[in-house]
Amino acid sequence: MQLKFIEVFVFVVLFFGTLSLPTLQAQYSPYFQNYSLSEFNAGNQNWGVSQADDGKLYVANNNGLLVFDGMNWSLNELPNKTTIRSVLAHKDRVYIGSYEEFGFWKRNSKGKLDYTSLSHLMDKHDFLNEEFWQIIAFKDAIIFRSFLNVYLYKDNKITRVKAPTSVLSCDVVNDTIYVSTLKSGIFILENNELKPYINDDVMFDTKVVSINDFKGHLLVLTSLKGCFIYKNKKLTPWSTEINDIIKDHQLNSFSMLNNGMLIFGTIKNGVYVTDKDGKILFHISKENGLINNTVLDQYVSDANELWLGLDNGIASVNLNSPHTFYNDLTGKLGAVYDVILHKGTIYIGSNTGLFYLDKSHNLQFIEDSQGQVWELKEINGDLFCGHNNGTYLIENNKLKLISPETGGWDIKKVPEQNHLYMQGAYTGIVKFEATGQTWDVKHLGRPTMPIRFLVFEDTHTAWAAHAYKGIYKITYAASYDSITEVKDYAGKGIKSDYNVRVYKLKSDICFKTNNGWQKYEPLLDSIVPYELLNDSFSKNAYIISEDDSDILAIKNKDIIEFKSFSNPDYHLTLSDKYFKKRLIVGYERTSKINDSIYALNLNDGFMLINTRKNSEASKIERPMIELIEVDKELIAFTPSQKIEIPYKNRNISISVSSANSRNHFFEYSIVNLDPSHWYRLEKETLELSNLSNGDYTILFRTSNNLGTVSPSTSLAFTVLPPWYKTTKGFILFLAIALLVTFVIYALHKRKVSKEQAYLKIQFEKEQKELLKEKTKENDRKIVELKNEALKNEVKLKSKQLANTAMALVKKNEALLELKSELLQNKSGFENPFSFKKLIKKVDHTIGHKDEWEIFEYNFNQVHEEFFNELKSKFPQLTHKDLKICAYIKMNLTTKEIAPLLNISTRGVETQRYRLKRKLNLDSDKNLVDYLANFK
Repeated sequence: MQLKFIEVFVFVVLFFGTLSLPTLQAQYSPYFQNYSLSEFNAGNQNWGVSQADDGKLYVANNNGLLVFDGMNWSLNELPNKTTIRSVLAHKDRVYIGSYEEFGFWKRNSKGKLDYTSLSHLMDKHDFLNEEFWQIIAFKDAIIFRSFLNVYLYKDNKITRVKAPTSVLSCDVVNDTIYVSTLKSGIFILENNELKPYINDDVMFDTKVVSINDFKGHLLVLTSLKGCFIYKNKKLTPWSTEINDIIKDHQLNSFSMLNNGMLIFGTIKNGVYVTDKDGKILFHISKENGLINNTVLDQYVSDANELWLGLDNGIASVNLNSPHTFYNDLTGKLGAVYDVILHKGTIYIGSNTGLFYLDKSHNLQFIEDSQGQVWELKEINGDLFCGHNNGTYLIENNKLKLISPETGGWDIKKVPEQNHLYMQGAYTGIVKFEATGQTWDVKHLGRPTMPIRFLVFEDTHTAWAAHAYKGIYKITYAASYDSITEVKDYAGKGIKSDYNVRVYKLKSDICFKTNNGWQKYEPLLDSIVPYELLNDSFSKNAYIISEDDSDILAIKNKDIIEFKSFSNPDYHLTLSDKYFKKRLIVGYERTSKINDSIYALNLNDGFMLINTRKNSEASKIERPMIELIEVDKELIAFTPSQKIEIPYKNRNISISVSSANSRNHFFEYSIVNLDPSHWYRLEKETLELSNLSNGDYTILFRTSNNLGTVSPSTSLAFTVLPPWYKTTKGFILFLAIALLVTFVIYALHKRKVSKEQAYLKIQFEKEQKELLKEKTKENDRKIVELKNEALKNEVKLKSKQLANTAMALVKKNEALLELKSELLQNKSGFENPFSFKKLIKKVDHTIGHKDEWEIFEYNFNQVHEEFFNELKSKFPQLTHKDLKICAYIKMNLTTKEIAPLLNISTRGVETQRYRLKRKLNLDSDKNLVDYLANFK
């Protein structure tokens, strides 16, 4: 695995000719990634780095212990919130050292880290003001180093080993512990005692960074004095290229890989990687993209990933990467549009001009080349530069203008014409023809539009794509001195004539449009869909490699794929993690450096791609279950444990992680619901809510954009049924049902009793009401009978009254008639006195008082209170008036009233008139009606 990166440099060196290996390699770097403060959200300084067996990374940070699970960072603070200076992940513990404090973190059954302090095992005064800067594992002991002492932790006991002077490092070499001090040399730790081992003057007042095994001897590395070989009890400076560099830049950390590769972390200038002989393979610093130059600690994982704890940030370097990068972060280079290797020199065309890398591999600007460079191409041994200002030849790193036509975009060889080339430019088509040692250049007159892409169909026919809109078929004259026809294919089947790219793939003329791939069909003279490419490349993909290359480079969204015409099984894919959004969208280009190395243009640099090595094909780690929360409460779990979740808490959250998965994502499948479908997990946590009761099995896997997946990890859990679906619930429901039945029966019985009592009461009430009604009916009938009797009585009395009145009338009429006859026969009476007496007696009989009283009595029996009401309302009425009122009330006529009053009918009329006035009746009112209705 460690040889991959060396292999790519061998390829580069073989084809870059004149450059020396160390110089070239020092300028290029493998893929690395920075992590800034905003990403891990903790303190800026990172003092120590270590990785556990499960792939999790632990970093000693100013603010606490940083944990990286492959995708996310998290921070764990010490109880006293002090800075952590050292860290060691060993077995299932993560040991840390801080100020007057050391201990370990360990995950509990719920997956959370719990801290256990070990400092209580000693008297606090034994390590007063000490900070612990290094932790190493040795056999079954853990060693903590401060600047004053060495502490051994074993069997839950702490043993202190005092040093004569400041302790600078502890290193294990071949089962021996070497302890380096500032002024007393290097010791061996045996039986909890320090025994002198190297006491050379060169070690006096020298900071030893590390001691390692080197070819059977000791390699002693110091901060400012370089490297030494300890052989035959003698220290000898290590004569190598890296030695002087680390003296200048102050070595601070060191690692040696199994293949002999050496890694030097410095205070001033980043990290250097050398071979086993100290020759520099590459150098990563702020100059080529490292976030910070001060390396405080470093760690190389089993997957050959170099982790750097920096003074301001964290970085990781993929030592297995087969691809390398040239980065220029000064802004001098800018956006690169083309890269070419010409006669052993790398030339770089960018938006700021044309550059080359000199023998020391420093970036050099070619004078007068400022401006946009579109294309670099080698033709017949000459290097052409298509520029915004025209087209140049590069000779001895100087420009020579050979075409003033601006915007040299795309130059192509004319088929079967070895010395003839055509170029698409801002103003149309330009012809280049080699004549001896010079080039004849001619603008062909038409078309006069910007031509970005140009492809030959045959010797005299070409296809030209407008820079923005349009596709044209161009026919050249036999002499190539002019263009005989320019045919617009806008209405010839093209789905979209915007942003068209044209290619020749084998014998087909192909077009990439905004709506997918199409091709020219000669028999129809039309452009038709090309489903083969739509299926194999996708509609959004387009080719970014040169036409004459066997290997096609295809840009598809954020991925670049390599495919081969000669080998259908060949496939190489690069994900966006390499580009970090540095691709120049729409102007991506791969340039063939040699048979296996291709250059890809980027912003501020370029990438060298080894097409024989697929870095993305490495094993993807299986995901791990990190945390399980049920209703936001962490629960304990083990991989073999089946989790049971109460129904009331059926909301579950499952967090997963995977080592080395920064550029991957997770997928999950719920076996019980849809075992064949995998869903992408947008975050690293799956949240399921309101689950039905039952058994669940969820599978998790790690995946990438290339379709590579890891083995799956399963989690089984059961959502318990609600209490009402359990046996206890059944029994409870049965008891409740029986109780309810009993209560219903009792209530029903009580209701029936109540209803019976109510009916009885109602019956009695109805009987009473009926009796009451009957009584009322009887009383009513009695009243009716009484009223009827009274009516009959009144009727009778009225009849009697009428009879009495009529008798009086008849009597008085008879008496009056008698009186009249007597008066008529007055002369027949001899005695006048007797006559008068007789007349007087008749008059007395007519107005006899007793008769009126009898009449009045009978009248009052029929018309109660008539006289009283009449006298009350009309007190001015006389006795005679009352009599007249009574007679009128009885509906007696004037003629009938006159005898009763012993007056004439005229007298009665007069009396009636007077009575009407006394009663205040208007002339139009009827006296009879009034008295008849008077009560």
